[in-house]
Amino acid sequence: MSWWFRTALWKRVLAGLALGLAFALLWPQGTPYVAFLGDLFVRAIRMLVAPIVLVTIAAGITSLGDPKRLGSLGGRTIALFAGTTFVAVSVGMGVAALIRPGVGAALGTAAPHALGPPVTPYDQLVGIVPLNIVEALTKGDMLALIFVAILIGVGTVLAGDAGKPFAGLLQSLSAVLLRVVGIVMEATPFGVFALIANAVAANGAAVFVHVGWLALAVVIGSLIQIVVVHSLLLRLVARVPVWPFFRGIVDALVVAFSTASSSATLPVAMRVAGDNLGVGRNVYSTVLPLGASIGKDGTAMYVGLLSVFALQAFGVALTPQVYATVLLTGALAAFGTAPVPSASLFMLAAVLSAVGVAPEQTALVVGFVLPFDRLLDMTRTVPSASANLAVATTVARWEGELDGAAYRAPPQR
Repeated sequence: MSWWFRTALWKRVLAGLALGLAFALLWPQGTPYVAFLGDLFVRAIRMLVAPIVLVTIAAGITSLGDPKRLGSLGGRTIALFAGTTFVAVSVGMGVAALIRPGVGAALGTAAPHALGPPVTPYDQLVGIVPLNIVEALTKGDMLALIFVAILIGVGTVLAGDAGKPFAGLLQSLSAVLLRVVGIVMEATPFGVFALIANAVAANGAAVFVHVGWLALAVVIGSLIQIVVVHSLLLRLVARVPVWPFFRGIVDALVVAFSTASSSATLPVAMRVAGDNLGVGRNVYSTVLPLGASIGKDGTAMYVGLLSVFALQAFGVALTPQVYATVLLTGALAAFGTAPVPSASLFMLAAVLSAVGVAPEQTALVVGFVLPFDRLLDMTRTVPSASANLAVATTVARWEGELDGAAYRAPPQR
């Protein structure tokens, strides 16, 4: 089996993706027999997310040593994510305005889908502080875990000499968890094979034909955000070559596509950031978990696109004021979206209600898109993963934590 481990992981993952597609097309009835491989893989990844967020952020802060440096890193990170999110909403709106996928959409044939009670900004804000740390770990509440991790990290630094043994423990736990991620990642080709096979068998290879214009708009918007926006961020802001970046993040993008979850992609993104991009651990262990919660370019692009799609379908006049409202509310909604599959679809009510669309009409839009949303969600998760790594690379460059030789070197297996 030495040939298997000598082959680069991204090549094995792409082979698993291709085999999964072929399996679903040639023997769709057999996909239930391999579904357990995908379920086990996703469960293993998600098992690691909560402890990784808690431990690596705290460890990253302790490695900074100076709380002032944390403020610099955190401020730059949030500013970059805010910038890419607003641009992503604009890209989605622009693509929808150009392609006009909502014009003539038969929403009247869709079954309304219950949206559930909306989460208010107040509840989101208060929920950042958990009542119980163990409960936050159990639920995988990312914002609450980030808050606790920052408190632990800062408290450890401020404790001085008394905090050094605990800082060493955090660093050791972080190293162990990242090694465990490496072990789990060896199963990625099998997990991707099963996930792709089941997604295609369940939805059909012609899923994009049923919502063709909307799917085309999602693909175009995702490509613009990755190829144009993220490339410009790297080239003009970070001032690093673009090709080594995209060559080094293939593993993370494939996992993002197959799992449709920024949260599940986090462990892989941390590995490629350190091994393939040369980003310092204290940077990627802080930036990437933040990105999993607030850096969702794909969600922002999709919210902007789907909002304009719905307004076109309902015949609402798209004035500059309407576009401005969608831009602002879409960006805020993207920041508050959970990093799990299809979550962005249910944030649509917050955006459409701001421009006068009734909840009953929004339920029609969700009912129309939801049957086909899995593959659309897989597509739009890719720019979110790319954004998180692009921001981490840029921040590392600014902080002097980017290993130029490792960044330009061919990716590790």
